Amino acid sequence: MSHYILLVKWTEQGISKINESADRYNSFKTSLEKAGGKLIGGYYTFGEYDVVIIIEAPNDETVMSLMLKAGSAGNVRTKTLKAFTANEGMKIIKDLQ
Repeated sequence: MSHYILLVKWTEQGISKINESADRYNSFKTSLEKAGGKLIGGYYTFGEYDVVIIIEAPNDETVMSLMLKAGSAGNVRTKTLKAFTANEGMKIIKDLQ
């Protein structure tokens, strides 16, 4: 499975309903698992982003679908990074030679 890092910012709507954030997080986790993915970790943060989530998912299409669903609810805006483990990255670099 591929790894993804999700950078999440609350919208005005999302921050006004901050007490619902745990429910939204759990709903996302359930949707991810139903789609064949796995939640690796979730972190509330301060700074540029409000939440950072690390997931595994079967493919890019699954992640895009989940992010569109999350964004369409109007509570968050996200940036998604496709990530490679250190070993995967080193193999890619080694294969350049």
